[in-house]
Amino acid sequence: MRNLNIEETEETMKKEAFVTKAQIEEIVKTYPTPFHIYDEKGIRANARALKEAFAWNPGYKEFFAVKATPNPFLIDILREYGCGTDCSSMTELMLSHAMGIPGEDIMFSSNDTPAEEFAYAARIGATINLDDITHIDFLEKTLGYLPKTVSCRFNPGGYFSLGTDIMDNPGDAKYGFTTEQMFEGYRILKARGVEHFGIHAFLASNTVTNEYYPVLAKQLFELAVKLRQETGADIRFINLSGGVGVPYRPEQTPNDIRVIGENVRKVYEEVLVPAGMGDVAIYTELGRFMMAPYGHLVTRVIHEKHIYKEYLGVDACAVNLMRPAMYGAYHHITVLGKEQQPCDHMYDVAGSLCENNDKFAIDRMLPEVEMGDYLAIHDTGAHGFAMGYNYNGKLKSAELLLKEDGSVQLIRRAETARDYFATFDGFEIFDKMFSKGEK
Repeated sequence: MRNLNIEETEETMKKEAFVTKAQIEEIVKTYPTPFHIYDEKGIRANARALKEAFAWNPGYKEFFAVKATPNPFLIDILREYGCGTDCSSMTELMLSHAMGIPGEDIMFSSNDTPAEEFAYAARIGATINLDDITHIDFLEKTLGYLPKTVSCRFNPGGYFSLGTDIMDNPGDAKYGFTTEQMFEGYRILKARGVEHFGIHAFLASNTVTNEYYPVLAKQLFELAVKLRQETGADIRFINLSGGVGVPYRPEQTPNDIRVIGENVRKVYEEVLVPAGMGDVAIYTELGRFMMAPYGHLVTRVIHEKHIYKEYLGVDACAVNLMRPAMYGAYHHITVLGKEQQPCDHMYDVAGSLCENNDKFAIDRMLPEVEMGDYLAIHDTGAHGFAMGYNYNGKLKSAELLLKEDGSVQLIRRAETARDYFATFDGFEIFDKMFSKGEK
């Protein structure tokens, strides 16, 4: 095993886990690893901060991006702070509706949308956010009418930059109306009876800077003023969508949502208020920011391998957390119980899939790890469990909630083989695999 004496680097800087080794040793007596666990205290504190940051806008509402963490127990916590839901599919709409969320608190923002999903969204009263100008005709044909309130998603094209830094490339994105289409689309919608309008845009993902939202807001506010002036549209809300990110790496400085909210207020008063649009509501659709830092994937080291590199084999895999395999994304790792030990050993942390990219970390400096050690993989509260799949017949893990009083609640059970084979129910092969009552 390589033992390296190195100076503190970005890879050896540490984040603090919200669970301890002692807590996990107690939890696994009931719920075996791997599992996702969420921090109720952190979720609540963050939701309060967001609400306070935009309290200056009377119509403000956060529409939590269900795609990030589609768990009703967690969404219910956010609802206590006035949050609605942002949905992108039929199942997300169904979940929101089943939870009793009223239509006005549901935003339906999808692309390449099937007719039946538009129909369902309209039926439950959700606000529909159109992704393309051709969807105007498609929606009207589907419903036989157009809703009184419609939103349109804006894509300015080109690059989105902050100063000299290019943050993202909207011109390569498949989403939204062009600038010209926004004006044409509003005129068409207004002529066909739509009375109230919204604007939506998502121009950059996971920005770790307080500047993104204010810069985006200014662009959308200026567009809103021009749209009203040139089309006469009654613009009721401007949806800044998501994009406010989290510091996955320990050396990154977290966004300050209160600073962001204050700077959006300044732009609002600079652009919208003088134009007589000081009653426009501000919406957000945050997913990652709301949940990511408050989730860990907890996994146990079950193998080690010494070949050309040093490998730690864990009982989780990309089925439980796809981002490192899919994007090469960094997720910090804490070896529970060894938080104070030096990170002087280099490992690849790998799962069991038959794919070489099934690694949670590559050349990661950690304390010396022993078989049976528990790892807390950080920032999995959004786009963690949600992105899971069943390759190699692997099963999705349980989700747990660490409550404010220190107790633990099961909020989604682990999948079973019966779940995996459920779509063969009614076929002979299913009956051969499972007798009555067998999991």
